[in-house]
Amino acid sequence: MGIYVSVRGWLECDEKQLVAAQEIISAHEDGHYSHGWGAPRRHINWTHYLFYGADIRDSALDWILGQLGESAGLPAFDDDGDRVKGLFLARHEVDGTAEWRIGEGELRVSPGDIRHAYLDG
Repeated sequence: MGIYVSVRGWLECDEKQLVAAQEIISAHEDGHYSHGWGAPRRHINWTHYLFYGADIRDSALDWILGQLGESAGLPAFDDDGDRVKGLFLARHEVDGTAEWRIGEGELRVSPGDIRHAYLDG
């Protein structure tokens, strides 16, 4: 049957970063897990968001982490200097929950916080 990971979270970006992140996502299109990506139907105010939510096989972790790492590395395109930011929680059926933080040009993976344990039930 396989081991699964419940992945849920978001990226925050500006308009140019949104376009670049969507190009990264499109480049990794797999016809299945790619359907977990979504965005608001209509943009509101200044921050753009991309959301991901899906239960994926653990063999697909490199697939999603690669997209997040590439998106984290996107430069600031405007004068405010803001880079792509985000937060994802990934609950692995065997290894437990991990926190994936995107910011300052990097993807950082760390063990999940006990405060998120209620999501595992």
